[in-house]
Amino acid sequence: MNPSYKLEAFEGPLDLLLALIEKNKINIYDIPIVEITEQYLEYVNSMETEDMDYMSDFIVEAATLIRIKSKMMLPVPEVNEEGEEIDPRAELVERLLEYKMYKYISGQLRDKQLDASKYLFKPSTIPDEVRNYKEEIDVSELLEDVTLTKLKDIFNDLVKKKEDRIDPVRSKFGKIVKEDADIRKTIYDLQVFGLKNRKFSFRAYMESLGTKMEMIVSFLAILELIRMERIKIEQDDLFCDITIDYLANDIAPIEDLALS
Repeated sequence: MNPSYKLEAFEGPLDLLLALIEKNKINIYDIPIVEITEQYLEYVNSMETEDMDYMSDFIVEAATLIRIKSKMMLPVPEVNEEGEEIDPRAELVERLLEYKMYKYISGQLRDKQLDASKYLFKPSTIPDEVRNYKEEIDVSELLEDVTLTKLKDIFNDLVKKKEDRIDPVRSKFGKIVKEDADIRKTIYDLQVFGLKNRKFSFRAYMESLGTKMEMIVSFLAILELIRMERIKIEQDDLFCDITIDYLANDIAPIEDLALS
């Protein structure tokens, strides 16, 4: 007598491939396509079903595996536009990972459904007169022992608790405001000013600026224009005012400024 056996049912070809990968403890990102294809075809050949729609899905996937297998046997691998080698298994791996994720989520939803079926709810049986009951408050009795002195003490306690929550150091900090600085625009504006005035005082120019950040950025802009040989600076004596002389006859556009 020939031994009889029953094949495990799978929801589809991807379900079968995942089962083979887990059974053989294979890294899903490095599938040995020859081995998996042989095991997959062995299972498909053993299937006994008259449902051609169900069977066709497995046959299509078998053709896909054979195509991937043949591509991996080519002496010259395929490359993309960047010259990188294309792994023929990449699309299959992506489909398997997506299917595995959906399968896991469906399992979680199924478990939640089973857990929810264990809860039983009954309609409310509380009488309306009990549900709608509200205890009447006697305001005169509630305020019987309250005096102006007690109210003052309660108010002082509240004020003290609020003061205790204030950090005595940080509460005196001013508001920190972020200042925007655009070195390219500053270089451009400085060129416009230099082309118009030709020679001007470094001190007077700095004092005309509004904030410390503007002064810092303007100083960096002056250094950059010196490097570009568009301005030169002169100082007659130590600690004397610096004179800036604009040498160029045009303005370098912002997009042409190559700042490191």
